[in-house]
Amino acid sequence: MKRGMVALAVGATTVALAACAPSAPTGSSASGGSDGGSGADVLNIATTTDVVNLNPMLGNSRTDSWVTDLMYPRLLTINADGSKQPYLATKWGYSADGKTGFYELRDDFTWSDGKKLTAADVAYSINTIKTQKPKGNVVSGFMTNLVKATAVSDTRVEIQMSQPDSVVIPEIGFWMTVVPEHVFSKRAKVDDFANNSDWVSAGPYRLSSVAKGQSYTLERVASYPMAPGGKPTLSKVVFKVYPDVNTEILALQKGDVDVIANALPPAQVKGMSNTEGLDVAAVPGLGFTHMTYNMKRTPMNDVRVRQALAHAVDYEAIRQVAVQGQAVTANSSPITDSLKEWADPALKEYAFDPEKSKSLLAEAGVTNLKLSMIYSLQDPVVSAWATMVKESAAKAGITIDLRGLDRNTYLAKTVEGDYDIYAGSFAIMDEPISNMALQYLPEGAINYSQVNDPKLTSIIEQAQGTVDVAQQKTLVQQAARYVHDNMIDNIMYVQNLKVAHSAQWTGFETKPSELLSIIDPQSLAKVTRK
Repeated sequence: MKRGMVALAVGATTVALAACAPSAPTGSSASGGSDGGSGADVLNIATTTDVVNLNPMLGNSRTDSWVTDLMYPRLLTINADGSKQPYLATKWGYSADGKTGFYELRDDFTWSDGKKLTAADVAYSINTIKTQKPKGNVVSGFMTNLVKATAVSDTRVEIQMSQPDSVVIPEIGFWMTVVPEHVFSKRAKVDDFANNSDWVSAGPYRLSSVAKGQSYTLERVASYPMAPGGKPTLSKVVFKVYPDVNTEILALQKGDVDVIANALPPAQVKGMSNTEGLDVAAVPGLGFTHMTYNMKRTPMNDVRVRQALAHAVDYEAIRQVAVQGQAVTANSSPITDSLKEWADPALKEYAFDPEKSKSLLAEAGVTNLKLSMIYSLQDPVVSAWATMVKESAAKAGITIDLRGLDRNTYLAKTVEGDYDIYAGSFAIMDEPISNMALQYLPEGAINYSQVNDPKLTSIIEQAQGTVDVAQQKTLVQQAARYVHDNMIDNIMYVQNLKVAHSAQWTGFETKPSELLSIIDPQSLAKVTRK
């Protein structure tokens, strides 16, 4: 998730809208077409969220991202440590004064209708997001200091900025998908373009048919330069929508699907790992799970109350019981050890200490503290530890009213700031400066603590405004320490994810987070049946 002023995340990943759970796929509609979803080179993938929209420039659900990522390339991809790697772009960076950014592009990508993918498509994608700010688009949050993108040749895009901004190039590069200008520009407003037919792709696969709430079928494109020999290995990829993870698991065990796209609940990992015919792959965690305390509400605007709440959580019990030992401490810091180059080793997790919590509340003059906590019922891990938080807080004399919500209601309340405590997680936190800009600047898209702290804002904006890495690191650690000490965000743990697939398939490439996992385009372009 990212973006110093707009939406991301990724979360958890990314801030995504999930449709109501549909019924399990049945009959021919599950395959999305009369030719079905079977065959030696057809991969069937299970998901629990339906597609919200197929325009990648708009806000979406995780299934939207999985589908559209197979059609619209990103400029950059990512490694487990958050470092950016080439995808459509081969080189990227800044001018000496930091006010001009650039991408150098591959010259061998072609849209499925035969037109070359060029820098003009990239510039169009960037400028459209900048000027139109499409609904729910997370990338516009990186563009505060971006003035304009220009295609100076077929393979080079230059970006003019009003001032140096270290966030722009890496974050637009990773989070933005490139769309075909000759298709999308036919609509004056991107918000009005549903992109629900006649799809044009420059990824390994192209959407060919849709059975809403049931399945989404993509077919192989003629050429994809990042596949072995330039040709994707699968003839089709079919996403099938199931109502919950238990139904997905049954479908995988029966052979109705080959992969479960979403991460397994921790309680299911051991059993799935011991099931004959199935493989469970480890996916590096690059996000975190947290609780935030709404600082616009009294008494959470008192640092002592927030610290008291932090001392009223048994973090290790949550990691061992609810997350089944598949998580590590985040050291109560927004910059976790997943980003080792940036993390401050001096920061440590708040101790579970109900007596300390009581003392802090007494110091703040707060008695009989009663708060509500919202969380998504579709998040099985958070749902598993919500009661544990309620019980541990009670030992400190704090009453927490648990409000598990359907995902759409949960997201609506999140956007409105209608909560005392927000509990959730982010799938990818890849760039520390933009992470904190999104989370802690007053207009940050994922500023769920509702913080507006001039000192913290100044530190983050200084970090954004320099491309000197040593100075960035100093400022990032300073900001993380401020967040930690003032309990502006209660970062609880980093979860190492597990995903399941049929052992009949090989060649998966694993990338960090549930957003990419083993169904990243470069992975699905080369997977084969044994």
